Amino acid sequence: MNLLITGCCGHIGSYISENIHKIKKIKKTIIVDNIKSNRFCSLFNLKKKNNLNFFLRDVSKPKSLKDFKKIDYVIHLASMTNAEKSFGKESEMYRNNIDCLKTVINFCKKNNSKLIHLSSTSVYGKQTKIVDETCEKKYLKPQSPYADIKLIEEKMLKKEGKKLKYNTYRFGTISGVSSGIRFHTAVNKFCLNAAINEDVNVYKTALNQYRPYLSLRDAFKVFKFSIEKDFFNNDIYNALSGNYTVNQILKKIKKFKKNIKISYVNSPIMNQLSYHVDKTKLSNRGLTLSSNLDNEINDTLNLFKNTKK
Repeated sequence: MNLLITGCCGHIGSYISENIHKIKKIKKTIIVDNIKSNRFCSLFNLKKKNNLNFFLRDVSKPKSLKDFKKIDYVIHLASMTNAEKSFGKESEMYRNNIDCLKTVINFCKKNNSKLIHLSSTSVYGKQTKIVDETCEKKYLKPQSPYADIKLIEEKMLKKEGKKLKYNTYRFGTISGVSSGIRFHTAVNKFCLNAAINEDVNVYKTALNQYRPYLSLRDAFKVFKFSIEKDFFNNDIYNALSGNYTVNQILKKIKKFKKNIKISYVNSPIMNQLSYHVDKTKLSNRGLTLSSNLDNEINDTLNLFKNTKK
């Protein structure tokens, strides 16, 4: 079986590329990225056994994938993903992310490829009760252009009906180490500040608010499960390791870094929301995600273990 990964140099894409040999069903993988993020390091020292073929491509261009044939599965990750920085860039993000998905949909339909599409738990927005995939659209409360666009993407796929085989996974906030690691998401950002002995800035009103998180290890399990089980039923699934408060995340960091400096501030920020997401639907399908994030936190802190101040 052959696999195509778009956005291979990102936080998630680079982790898949590094570990694709663990999906025994896959014999050859084509990886593409426009490298506008300058994460060239994601392409360094890739394992020969992964049988990877890299191509520089801008997936937002309609013909960018036309040269690839006999692709059984597509993992689509090529998109702008920073929710906080999506404000003021609504048009750019919409154009890029929607155009990328259009290219991928057309490619999959033409080549009879099955698609793994990523959405985000941020589509739920602020919720007072535990939410799951049955939450009606009128009750979804996305709080960023990024989350709004993810809902549009979900709608685009639903319109395809039986013309395309896919699954959409609403990922929690990613944590963990890869060659394309990002540090603007909560857990990784806190770990970075703690590791280099800088203040961990925490907004007082966010301290006890719940958010869904997903470790890279669990994220990989999602891709592996879908491909190995050939699990594509044109549905949406929440994918998260667990729901944690900021306070709980800080306590986890303190297990490995005792003397962290925390500054509690009053200024509000985007995405300062509390919501608790249910993951039973995916578990009932046979995939249990259970990381407690301890390994991811320790791995991230260890990146800086020889850094002195």
